[in-house]
Amino acid sequence: MKPKIWLSSPHMSGNEQSYIQEAFNANWVAPLGPNVNGFENDIQSYLKEDIHVAALASGTSALHLSLILLGITYGDEVICQSKTFSASANPIIYQGAQPIFVDSENDTWAICPNLLETAIKDRIKKGKKPKAIIAVHLYGMPYKVDEIREVANIYEIPIIEDSAEAFGSKYKNQCCGTFGDFSILSFNGNKIITTSGGGALITKTLSQKHKAVFLATQAKDPSPAYLHSEIGYNYRMSNIIAGIGRGQMTILDSHVTKRRANYNRYKTSLEHIDKISFIAEPENCFSNRWLSCILLDSEATREGLRLALEKENIESRHFWKPMHQQPVFKEAPSYLNGVSDNLFEKGLCLPSGSNLTEEELNRVISAINVYFVG
Repeated sequence: MKPKIWLSSPHMSGNEQSYIQEAFNANWVAPLGPNVNGFENDIQSYLKEDIHVAALASGTSALHLSLILLGITYGDEVICQSKTFSASANPIIYQGAQPIFVDSENDTWAICPNLLETAIKDRIKKGKKPKAIIAVHLYGMPYKVDEIREVANIYEIPIIEDSAEAFGSKYKNQCCGTFGDFSILSFNGNKIITTSGGGALITKTLSQKHKAVFLATQAKDPSPAYLHSEIGYNYRMSNIIAGIGRGQMTILDSHVTKRRANYNRYKTSLEHIDKISFIAEPENCFSNRWLSCILLDSEATREGLRLALEKENIESRHFWKPMHQQPVFKEAPSYLNGVSDNLFEKGLCLPSGSNLTEEELNRVISAINVYFVG
């Protein structure tokens, strides 16, 4: 059996251990400490904008806290991009709110501005104005930031920017993770940098960050007694995990460079195959190319290629199954144009890790060429 080629495996810098060892030496093995503060400062410095960072247990917890801080509660409606991973939508249900799914457009594969406005108008007509919009930078490609913000501003609806897949991506030379009223990052094991698990909430004000941290640490009131006047959560990142993040931040840009190189290599090596197409970067967009994605000419071709790669012990993956197709959300209102359905049928994610070797890239490219050309 040939060695496994993974879709997107963790890639350590070698710097992580020193931060972790410092935490052990100081006995900072808790959801607070110098690594947590340092990691938050590292992220804030990287993003460059006037923002504040709360390091949390996951990107999902950051999404959940965003909804809480926006006052989303039982019976409210929240618009969510349908073409995404379920973690973007699940926190809406945590709050007892109703997700309203909106389809994608073809330039970025992210939420369609025109359909977004159609959905908002229709929900208002039905008597309930949405309380928030969750927009997702898909596979590292920035969504249409200006167009989505324009619609949101017209109807005075806040945006939660899901930048879980887009750390290191930019729009008009501004970092993704800074465009929402609240924004979130993920450091899951397959992301461009990882803390094994973990995420971050990006806020516009320091008071919002303080409130998020308060809620993330079980909402303990300032009192010598264990006093709670609000429901809290165990959502804070530990000092050990944050140490991994500090080491990972030292190589974020190099990981972006390598993943973009992977995509470019796939494109130049496979664009002669007429059954394969790639998504270009729209004007003003810089993608971290978290995953290198291709579209095939049909679902049958997509599945045939996936199975052929599997036989070669090469991991590839379907695109995210749209939320409006998920059994758990079958009753949710959806505003559709067929784009995300088409992407799901024909899309395939190829091995994309920043630790892919030249030999591994050659194996993947060769296997694809063999499938199509023989």
